[in-house]
Amino acid sequence: MRFWDASAIVPLIVKEQSSLECGRLLDSTPLVWALTPVEVISAIERLGRAGVLNEDARRTAHDQLNTLRGAWAEVDDLQTVRVRAERLLATHQLRAADALQLAAALVACDEQPAGVEFVCLDRNLSAAALREGFSLLP
Repeated sequence: MRFWDASAIVPLIVKEQSSLECGRLLDSTPLVWALTPVEVISAIERLGRAGVLNEDARRTAHDQLNTLRGAWAEVDDLQTVRVRAERLLATHQLRAADALQLAAALVACDEQPAGVEFVCLDRNLSAAALREGFSLLP
């Protein structure tokens, strides 16, 4: 199983320094948190407002996100993820959205993260995932 954080999804749809590396890790059915699209759309729009993406690139990014959404599986058990995230916030130095991402990964693997790959480009979230027992990529 390979769980993808939003930070690793963005380079799949917007050209960034880590795009090639993340693209190589993309498997047939990425697993993500159900609210990952919200985080990715936030990143696309933030890049558009900052002038990094022009209107065509922004539309293309949204199209690529929709294509990815058709291929991935989502963890959508809100109640269980919320309870795990609350524990993670007390245990690790995480932002709320990152705690929800990590909690979703824990729910997906039934709290057995050994051997589960966590794809993430966020330093704090990666550190917390490693402490929880996930294997980190890239």
